[in-house]
Amino acid sequence: MSSVAERPADAFVDRTVVLRFLLSGAFWLVFAPTIGVILSIKFNFYDFLGGVPWLTWGRLRPVHVMGVVFGAFTTTIFGLTYYMVPRLCGVRMYKESWSRAIFWLWNLGFTAALISLPLGQNLGIEAGEFPTWANVLVEIVFVMITIQVIMTIARRREKLIYVTLWYLTAAYVWTVFNYAFGHFLLPFHFAGVNNAAMHGLYIHYVVGLWITPAGLAVIYYFLPLAAQRPLYSHKLSLIGFWSLAFFYPFVGTHHYIYSPIPYWTQTIAIVASMMLIIPVWTVIQNFYGTMVGNWRRFQQSYTAKFLVIGALFYLLGCFQGSTEALREVQRLTHFTDFVIAHSHLTVFGTFILWVTAGLYYVIPRLSGRELYSRKLAQWHYWLTIGGFSVMAGVLTLQGLLQGEMLQSGADFVESMVAMKPYWFTRTLAGVTMDIGAILGMWNLYMTAVGGRALAKSPAHAPEPRWA
Repeated sequence: MSSVAERPADAFVDRTVVLRFLLSGAFWLVFAPTIGVILSIKFNFYDFLGGVPWLTWGRLRPVHVMGVVFGAFTTTIFGLTYYMVPRLCGVRMYKESWSRAIFWLWNLGFTAALISLPLGQNLGIEAGEFPTWANVLVEIVFVMITIQVIMTIARRREKLIYVTLWYLTAAYVWTVFNYAFGHFLLPFHFAGVNNAAMHGLYIHYVVGLWITPAGLAVIYYFLPLAAQRPLYSHKLSLIGFWSLAFFYPFVGTHHYIYSPIPYWTQTIAIVASMMLIIPVWTVIQNFYGTMVGNWRRFQQSYTAKFLVIGALFYLLGCFQGSTEALREVQRLTHFTDFVIAHSHLTVFGTFILWVTAGLYYVIPRLSGRELYSRKLAQWHYWLTIGGFSVMAGVLTLQGLLQGEMLQSGADFVESMVAMKPYWFTRTLAGVTMDIGAILGMWNLYMTAVGGRALAKSPAHAPEPRWA
């Protein structure tokens, strides 16, 4: 067995920067889903807030999407990056003075960009709606953190590179190029079918080459710590990494089956989508193999709870995503809420839960305080999991029903009317999730500012180990 030596806890970590990023990420974890609930209400009550131009569905939907992807997820990942990378490398972050400037540049710039969306400044690219001035700020932040991560790894004292560093490095490098492509080239230099095809690449790279590898970096780091066991297989984790890197770049057009995009590119996207089952299964085997023999930690640790349930949703969401790329399945599910179920299963059900697990692990340790309330954490967990399970199930079911109605010759408007009870149920599920998120984030905030001091300081916290 190989392991990283124990050391004084967090000696290489800038506690202030990490806590600032994580607490601001916690705010976005409440704000962005709340916008989603408001949007879901509009499906049943179309004139809800409709008298105010900047609160219409078309103005708020980008706020929800960009808020989840770049607010809730990315802000939290930045904080966790500043926690994980120095500890795994055994050195402080390269150009550590940049980190505090990055915190203000990111949060102030992102907030201004988010405000600009309901005011009508929008590039019209899904998951790439920010105006150009905001995209320049976002790109600068990604470039700066990428340099910090690469240079910190280059200066590391630890000989072996743990899989978390593989995923993080790749995620940042890929995103530096993809974000520039999606915001500085795609809206201005591609038109018509070519624009649609290139947008398919961009938006899938946001999910598959940013959210996915960054999220996997989180669970590979925190699951062995939460389970108090070594990682099941480091070699298996690298198979997952390289298969993701090889297959995912080709899936970009799998939502454009039966479109004017060349048939052969659609076929490649379908094959690559099915091959993604390989990294998914290797990842799932590694995660649950790590938990074997110590499942009691699932009861004791909220980090373990969110990680393990997120891994289950990861399996379901990725299997759903691969199969819906098949031509016959897509005939049934395209233009239905089945696609929305898939996006929620992966982004929220998997990666938002995983970064939430990171919050539960890091905030008490860096603040030197016990979790403020285990009861609030329990409510957060069950309201989130219960509400989300209902939402994902309802969206999947109604998508299949709607697809069947359309294939049977029903009028599109008819199919919309039939969906109203399901949309109402989704709204109730979303409200449940939001209540859980508010309780959870309040709990974490109070932990940081008012929790009881830890009776025993984690002065020699180990890094993840692997077999």
